[in-house]
Amino acid sequence: MLIHSIPFSPDHPPDFFTQFPSSAGVFVLRGAGPAAEPYVSKSSNLRKRLQRLLAPPESQSKRLNLRERVALIEYTPTGSDFESILLLYRVLCSEFPGTWQRRLRLNPAPLVRLNLDNEYPRAYVTTRLGRLTGRSLYYGPFRSRAVAEKFMNDSLDLFKIRRCTFDLNPDPAFPGCVYSEMKMCLAPCFKGCTDEAYAAEVARVQAWFDSGGDSLVREIEAERDRLSAGLDFEAAAQQHPRLAKIKGVIALGDEICRRLDQLDAIMIQPSLEPKSVALFRFRKGELAGPEHFLMENGDESVTLDQRFRERLAGFLPGGAHSARQFMDELAILKRWYYRSHKVGEIVLAKTDGELPIRRIANAAMRIHKPSVKPVEP
Repeated sequence: MLIHSIPFSPDHPPDFFTQFPSSAGVFVLRGAGPAAEPYVSKSSNLRKRLQRLLAPPESQSKRLNLRERVALIEYTPTGSDFESILLLYRVLCSEFPGTWQRRLRLNPAPLVRLNLDNEYPRAYVTTRLGRLTGRSLYYGPFRSRAVAEKFMNDSLDLFKIRRCTFDLNPDPAFPGCVYSEMKMCLAPCFKGCTDEAYAAEVARVQAWFDSGGDSLVREIEAERDRLSAGLDFEAAAQQHPRLAKIKGVIALGDEICRRLDQLDAIMIQPSLEPKSVALFRFRKGELAGPEHFLMENGDESVTLDQRFRERLAGFLPGGAHSARQFMDELAILKRWYYRSHKVGEIVLAKTDGELPIRRIANAAMRIHKPSVKPVEP
């Protein structure tokens, strides 16, 4: 998995470490015995990190030193911290299949689940995926569980589906709950509505989540225009506070918060390859890459947009093999996306699934040559 492998011995001369690059990368230090546990890590400066771990220790220093225990150094230079984290994840999965998640300290992304597997669907926040072949839909990733909870609760205030957590056995004698008393739930628990009416309300909730709130905005705007056309201006004016409340709820979700099975994102990162950028793609729960894209190929007969379109058409991750892989690789994407200061850019597919090629090309130009002004679409 790592492309370079160099034997190590304590007898190496001091200039041994000059052969390692001063760039970022991932490395593995292996002992002589097959039972020895490898040391796996990443660094922003491979040469300095390896020298600190393997150079002769200073007297009475308590710093970790593995000079007498290492027999082999494996490493791969990387062009960005995003690439380093993804490669470190892959190496740890291979070396420590049972404990890699704890070693990487990877926290699962908070999601909103619309549980369509239940006879009376409901929405709730979770950090776990069910079966990939199940009917339930998931939305996210959110910055934190608190943000996900607020977004979900404020969203459900706009509709009338249930919030109770138990499986329903509708009984007219059931007293209901505070939400049914406040007319905030259709109350299927005591047959306060027909199953068809509840299914229609669930469909409205799904449309809200699927469209990022646009479905309800369009619904309210259409109602406002209808009232205005009927000269009921007072009722039409009452729709404006509703629109403001809806848009406030929508603002709680970031651009990346999408329906997960439709989340398609291109990450553009610096590359160690000359005149290139590194492309990564998250699609169907799999984070693939890097694909090194040559920005300057000297062929002016083919535009940069055409070259990106051709490359991305063949850069299609097959999808996660399990729910755990889906959540792991989504967590890596979420960790990078929500950093205060991150290197690289992300471009998300449009709602119809099409990739905005011009935006991707502009982002690549900014990463490749930060001073270049992007071309207007």
